Amino acid sequence: MQLRVLGSAAGGGFPQWNCNCPNCDGLRRGTLRAKARTQSSIALSANGQDWLLVNASPDVLAQIRANPELQPARAVRDSGIAAVLLMDAQIDHVTGLLMLRERASPLPLLATPEVLSDMGEGFPITRILSHYCGVQALPLQPDGGLQAVPGLPDLAVRPVVLSSRPPPYSPFRNCPRPGDNIGLVMENLESGARVFYAPGLGEVTPALLDVMAQCQAVLVDGTFWTEDEMQRLGLSSKSAADMGHLPQTGPRGMISQLDRLPPGIRKILIHINNTNPILREDSDERALLARHGIEVAWDGMDLVF
Repeated sequence: MQLRVLGSAAGGGFPQWNCNCPNCDGLRRGTLRAKARTQSSIALSANGQDWLLVNASPDVLAQIRANPELQPARAVRDSGIAAVLLMDAQIDHVTGLLMLRERASPLPLLATPEVLSDMGEGFPITRILSHYCGVQALPLQPDGGLQAVPGLPDLAVRPVVLSSRPPPYSPFRNCPRPGDNIGLVMENLESGARVFYAPGLGEVTPALLDVMAQCQAVLVDGTFWTEDEMQRLGLSSKSAADMGHLPQTGPRGMISQLDRLPPGIRKILIHINNTNPILREDSDERALLARHGIEVAWDGMDLVF
């Protein structure tokens, strides 16, 4: 199983188009030791030609150009994207579907019933796409067993309910439902290797920690360094928790949670906000992560299991 990180930033990417925080300004000026990043998405394959796209970023066209494997050119019109799986209905994870509208056949789309409902009503992308390629909706049942992926017979996925909130446009924003946001266990059926992916994560429960402990690698929410990061920079009145994210620091933060995993598991942060100091490769915060054995994802990063 090959896992390719297509985009490792949070919504808006890095640098964000309208942001002049120290990170974004420094990257534009060339005074910051950091890499530009597109918005969060990964792709999975068992054969290097047929891929499951996990989350359809607004940057999907740039990500396809940067990863020629996603366009293998086997026919006049072709795509290596066999299916798309959505973790939630957040704008930075679903709007890329509109860029895939020229597909010749309905796009296999795996998502929970809750996510499909938001995308049919609150932000009706599936109804819009019905006038183009259309979608083949394939409901995911959270906290069930392994589920097959169309076009990828050697891979299976298991959705895991997470504690987080649906998008601001959702009518269920203030009364979250199980299935609004999932983590994903991805398994190589031949080798039995597992990877856990959760770009949006508000809480790590004991049950979730047990799931993560059974994987060879975890890619989890790296959005904010501190709970009040956006507030301190004057960019928002909302805390990390308000936005459904668990910061890295604090007594119950992501670092302390990842420290509880067994030795040997690769620990990788993804979905990193443009304000987060871990984007700076020579920062004290990045050095602290390294001492805890935690990596920071980057666009183009490959994992093979």
